[in-house]
Amino acid sequence: MSPAETPVQSTRLLVSVRDPAEAVLAADCGADLVDAKDPDRGALGALPPGIVSAIAADVRTNPNSPLVSAVAGEPRGVAELASSLGALAPAGADLLKVALPAGIWSEPDMLRPALAHAGVPVIAVFFAEDGPEPSILPSVARAGFAGAMIDTRIKDGTSLPDLLPPERLAGFVAGCREAGLISGLAGSLRIADIAALARHGPSYLGFRGGLCASSNRGLALDGGRIREAAARLTETGRREAA
Repeated sequence: MSPAETPVQSTRLLVSVRDPAEAVLAADCGADLVDAKDPDRGALGALPPGIVSAIAADVRTNPNSPLVSAVAGEPRGVAELASSLGALAPAGADLLKVALPAGIWSEPDMLRPALAHAGVPVIAVFFAEDGPEPSILPSVARAGFAGAMIDTRIKDGTSLPDLLPPERLAGFVAGCREAGLISGLAGSLRIADIAALARHGPSYLGFRGGLCASSNRGLALDGGRIREAAARLTETGRREAA
């Protein structure tokens, strides 16, 4: 199944990883999407293309066959967007993720040629601190993005549900669905957040710190926590379908 065909109503587990060893662990423990990202460089710190390539190669040997995404940073304009995406295009990820300045959405048609440099679907990331509104999502779709995601810019332990109320998150996910976009919610999420957030029906819930030792995103991923998160998502999906 391609990323664009992922059912919106079936929420899946995104786990951010910093190297091939973490990627293999995440895939073995039930991640549906392994997200290559440098947690020491902020919310959207990009890894070198060589590490992304190694992550993609190792994950694709896993029988679970999770998808691989990679963060392309926070380019300040169209030219930088094209450069950032082009640098990661040969790395073999199934998806790329990128955040853009707010003002750039006024002319979505300018973004489409830059997205062509990715060679794969691209997800637009918005920060909860900026209060993203569903009204921006038609422009995201017109620009050629495959999806949209909310994350937190400041990684101080404040989680996405602390910053945005349930109705705002539900509205964002519904707006993605109406625009034909993959949707994602992330930002210092805890395993305890899964049941409430999955009810909104995002395509993915994204985790890093909540699945690490001592809930510290700079430490190693904990396989037991990844398995627990995967099981919680499966259990929540069954309850919602009942």
